[in-house]
Amino acid sequence: MNLPVIDLSPYLAIAGGESDHKLSPELTALCGDLSRSLRETGALLVKDPRCSVEDNDRFIDMMENYFSSPHEFKILQERPHLHYQVGVTPEKVEVPRSLIDEEMQEKLKAMPKEYQPHTPVGPDLKWRYFWRIGPRPPDTRFQELNAEPVIPDGFPEWKETMDSWGYKMISALKVVAEMAAIGFGLPKDAFTSLMKQGPHLLAPTGSDLQKYGQEGTILAGYHYDLNFLTIHGKSRFPGLNIWLRNGQKVEVKVPVGCLLIQTGKQIEWLTGGDCIAGMHEVVVTNRTIDAIKLAEEQKRSLWRVSSTLFAHIASDAVLKPLGQFAESPLSSKYPPICAGEYVEQELAVINLKGKK
Repeated sequence: MNLPVIDLSPYLAIAGGESDHKLSPELTALCGDLSRSLRETGALLVKDPRCSVEDNDRFIDMMENYFSSPHEFKILQERPHLHYQVGVTPEKVEVPRSLIDEEMQEKLKAMPKEYQPHTPVGPDLKWRYFWRIGPRPPDTRFQELNAEPVIPDGFPEWKETMDSWGYKMISALKVVAEMAAIGFGLPKDAFTSLMKQGPHLLAPTGSDLQKYGQEGTILAGYHYDLNFLTIHGKSRFPGLNIWLRNGQKVEVKVPVGCLLIQTGKQIEWLTGGDCIAGMHEVVVTNRTIDAIKLAEEQKRSLWRVSSTLFAHIASDAVLKPLGQFAESPLSSKYPPICAGEYVEQELAVINLKGKK
């Protein structure tokens, strides 16, 4: 199936000007389509005129250069004592949830064979860089989740490139969050008010396809995202598989000029399970192999960079079902918890809460 593409332009044209009840029937329907896609598939594609192909390309070019730097250079930006929440996370550190979660493993065995994910045999083979986007809270119980950024030497364009692309993507996500709230029948700032001063992370990953370019290689094992919403620009190498709410496995194809949105665990919490955190993996497929061959012919980088941003609920805000979702029969599965406390619990499970 093809994921729906939602053009944000009509909503952007009136954003900030009209209150919820004054939206035109067409815009109300568009918000309904967006929220329905998040509920039913855990994903959707959006077009935002503020996020250009050129912006994404400039960002990926810089990250390809960074990830192709020597190992000894990259680990200078490693901050394990801060739970890897700023700077670089080397390959073979982050453990995919499906490798250690026994309940998840049982569910996977019950899936039809054609929908089952690849089975991880160890930590992920991807590198990742975390760069904070947006203001941090002046006073927080979760300092390590709101640490100062790490800038590698030799990249004078680093801060401007990271901030420029990161702010554009978080702006797109804020519009999606507002439209989703309207579609769910909540006040339009129900989500965005909780996102203020959240530990949003521009989080590009880098996978070395010269080293790990064999078909079937798992670059990022089957997992969900622990944050609120995740957004990706188009990667130069295919390989992302997602699972719809009905259990169907879909290989994602992001059209040029589009951004991919995925639901995280925090929106699942806030909607009392009406939205479910989307499961996904990144694997070398036959389409990845074709892209590798083309890149070799064109003498381009063989690092697969994901242009990813994780939007979070503010660390000191409380996660709990909102509005009518508090009355849901599933709401008891989502007791109130501080967002930062929840994130720390998840990081401990996937091996990012410092060295073991």
